Amino acid sequence: MNLKVNAKLDPQFAPLSVVCRDMREATKDEGQDIIIAIERNKGYTVTYKTRVFVDGTGHDEENFKFIERMTKSLLWVAGGYKVYIAGSDVIGNKIKDAFKDKGTRDFDVHFMEKVYEKPFEVIVCKLEDAPKDKSAAAPIGRHLDGCRIGFDAGGSDRKVSAVVNGESVFSEEVVWFPKINEDPDYHYQGILDAMKTAASYMPRVDAIGVSSAGVYVDNRIMVASLFLKVNEEDFEKKVKNMYLDVAKEIGENIPVEVANDGDVTALAGAMDLNDNAVLGVAMGTSEAGGYVDPEGNITGWLNELAFVPVDFCENAMVDEWSGDYGCGVKYFSQDGVIKLAPFAGIELDESLSPAEKLKVVQGLMAEGDQRAADIYDTIGAYFGYAIAYYTEFYDIKHVLIMGRVTSGEGGTILLARAQEVLDKEFPELAKKIKLHIPDESSRRVGQSVAAASLPEIK
Repeated sequence: MNLKVNAKLDPQFAPLSVVCRDMREATKDEGQDIIIAIERNKGYTVTYKTRVFVDGTGHDEENFKFIERMTKSLLWVAGGYKVYIAGSDVIGNKIKDAFKDKGTRDFDVHFMEKVYEKPFEVIVCKLEDAPKDKSAAAPIGRHLDGCRIGFDAGGSDRKVSAVVNGESVFSEEVVWFPKINEDPDYHYQGILDAMKTAASYMPRVDAIGVSSAGVYVDNRIMVASLFLKVNEEDFEKKVKNMYLDVAKEIGENIPVEVANDGDVTALAGAMDLNDNAVLGVAMGTSEAGGYVDPEGNITGWLNELAFVPVDFCENAMVDEWSGDYGCGVKYFSQDGVIKLAPFAGIELDESLSPAEKLKVVQGLMAEGDQRAADIYDTIGAYFGYAIAYYTEFYDIKHVLIMGRVTSGEGGTILLARAQEVLDKEFPELAKKIKLHIPDESSRRVGQSVAAASLPEIK
């Protein structure tokens, strides 16, 4: 694969954005259409149309590998438990075999079953029987009227704001340890204390908005790392409805809206930029994503970019949790930095934690070490190609880049190389998409104010 901008430390890198473009080009004269559709709660459906080689022309395995990656991507971008493959029985049946209990995508199947509380299934059908798009995009957020609580639940600190008619009249950050606590009452009390404190700074509470890492369906907590140590029974009984239960203690019938922190970050960015079609990507412990569509709506999609593949190379590093190769978590997180260190000639002490290893590389970067610069240069090339891949699913005008990995001079190098990829390889996207690194202070306050703006006061 000839790339116009190489990933300096990873000569094997085979970006999926280029694979998509090559497949379209190779099949433009003799190809067949395929539609992938993913259905989630309430029948909400997202579809993706592409083209592959005609069945039985010697490309069946190539077709399958390509559609398998696209199915996996759409599944983690939008979320769902029902997959439709329309247009090819050959590909559809192979996808069915991969996405089943004990199949190669067993992890994805069981994760989605947990989120949507439905058995996972793959349906193979004719093109004309493919379902249509059914959107849940809703104008959530940007409501600044009245007296509101905005709560932002992070893994190491929790932030709360009291917001009156769009102005923050009180904000505080409190250090807490949700990921190591197995008693859900610890989490409940922490959230309740924060909200009661914010409420005490206002004459009344009209609405509560929550920004929190994890997966939420109808304001219920389905999967969240904040409750990592809580056992299944307590999770079912005490965690799933926790934000709704806490709100009831603040007051009866107060509207509550809970959204993934990535979506709220994108919303905060959209409010700051006064524009829409914003994709937010945070590169920290993992890769987190959030999206505000061209109409300014939050879509209800998963946006779990950590599990979205970006590299088609089958020798790419495997993520330990999902057991899959080439996924974003190993490219746009502290794991991505650590993975590249040996190729840059940097030896990291194995006894250090991942966060400490990242600090070592950042320290070298601050000293002007070229080896560290090469790591950020490589991640920047990865990211430029990944942005182009994300446009297969998202309509994007702005990309906000955040997180520990992007701080300091390393972030500047990363951004410049990503921009070069867009300029040289995807000039049509370079004209349309702007890349931003927001400053830390506006982001910290912006997040809880954006969270406060989530619910509409009826």
